[in-house]
Amino acid sequence: MIVELDAIRGVSLDTIYDSPEGKLIQTCIQCGTCSGTCPYGEYMEYPPRRIIKLLQHGLVDKVFDTDSMLKCVNCYACMMKCPREIHLTEVLLQLVKEQTVIKLPVVPPELQKALENNYRYGNPMGESGRKRANWVQTSPVPIRILSQNPEPVDVLWFVESYPAYHPRGQDTCRAIAKILTALEVDFAILGNEEKSAGECGLLSWESGLAEALVDYNMAIFSKYKFNRIITSDPHALDAFNFRYKMYGFKGSITHIVPFVMEHIDKLKPMLKKSLGHSVTYHDSCCLGRHNGYYEEPRELLKAIPGLKLTEMVHNRINTLCCGGGGGGMWLDTYFKSQNMERLSDRRIKEAIDTGADILAVVCPYEIPRFEDSLKVAGYDKKMVVKDIMELVCEAMED
Repeated sequence: MIVELDAIRGVSLDTIYDSPEGKLIQTCIQCGTCSGTCPYGEYMEYPPRRIIKLLQHGLVDKVFDTDSMLKCVNCYACMMKCPREIHLTEVLLQLVKEQTVIKLPVVPPELQKALENNYRYGNPMGESGRKRANWVQTSPVPIRILSQNPEPVDVLWFVESYPAYHPRGQDTCRAIAKILTALEVDFAILGNEEKSAGECGLLSWESGLAEALVDYNMAIFSKYKFNRIITSDPHALDAFNFRYKMYGFKGSITHIVPFVMEHIDKLKPMLKKSLGHSVTYHDSCCLGRHNGYYEEPRELLKAIPGLKLTEMVHNRINTLCCGGGGGGMWLDTYFKSQNMERLSDRRIKEAIDTGADILAVVCPYEIPRFEDSLKVAGYDKKMVVKDIMELVCEAMED
C-alpha cells in the first residue's frame, strides 16, 4: 500500500489537489475509520478524519495552531484501515506536521533536542560520531569497516543510531555480526561515516533536517561498491525504501529478518540449542503494516528449537504501536503531561496476558521502551525483551 513516489513528488498542502494523491483524498467518505483506529485519536482535537474535512473546506490551517499532530506516532494504522486507501501517514499527515512545527509556540524539549542532535551529531542521542563504531571492538567476530578497507562488498549493513550507541542495541549488533559470519555473508559497515537515516526527521516535523541527512548518506554510499543494504531498524528501512528513492536512491534494501530467512536452510542446522521458553512477538508498525513483513519473523522464531510462540490479542495488521515512531521516542514526558497512557505500557499488558516469558521484537526502539514499561508494571523479572536476532544467536551457541 506504499504510495507511488510520482504521486507526491513536489506536493505541498497548497498544491495537493493537483496531485493523484490529492484527488484520492477528495474521495474520503468520512467514515471515521482512521480516527477510530488511531491509538491517540481520542486525545486529538483534530484527528485524521477532521483534518481531511478541514482540507476539503480550505480550513486546514486550523490544525497548525493545535498540538494534535504531536500525538501522531506514524503507526500507519489509519492508512492501512482506510477503505479508500488514502495515504494518510505517508502524505497528508506528514505535510500537516511540517506546517505545524512552524506554528507551534514551543516544541517539546525532548523532541527538539533529538532533532538538534541529529543535525549536529548525526544521531538523536547526541553522541560523538567518532564513537559510532566503538561497539565493533566488543564483537565476537571481525567486522569490516569500509573506510579502513574500501574494497567492493556484497552486503552493506546500515547499523543505525540506537543499535550503534544503546547498550541493548549493541547486544543485537553483536548477535547479527555472529549470524552473518556463520552464514558466510560478505558484509561490511560504514562505521563512523554513518549517520542516522533521517526517518525521524522525515516523519516527525523537520523535513530540512531529513534532506540534509539524505544528502550526506547518499554521498557516503557513492564512495563504495556494494550489491545490497541490510538494516535491523525498520525505520531506516522505511527511509531507504520510500523517501531516499525520491532523491535518486536506487539500491536494494531489506530488513535483517527477511534477509536471514533467505538463508534459513543453511541456518537451521546451526540452531542446535533448545531455548525452552514461551515467546510472544510484537509486530513493528514499520516492518509489518508498512512493509508487509508479518510471517517472516514468526517463521524465524518457529525455527528456533524449544520456543513456543503465543500470539497477543492484537497482532499483524491490528498490532498495537509501541509509541516510538513519528518522534514518539522523545515525547514520553509530553504525553505524560497530557495524562496520556504510554502506548508501550498498553502493549506490555497484552504481552503479559499471554503468559510468555520472552517478548520478541525486531526494532531497536522497542527494546528500551518495553523494558522500561515492564519495570513500571513490575514484570521485569518475569518477562524479558529480546530482539529475534539475539534469540537466533543464543540457539547457535554450543
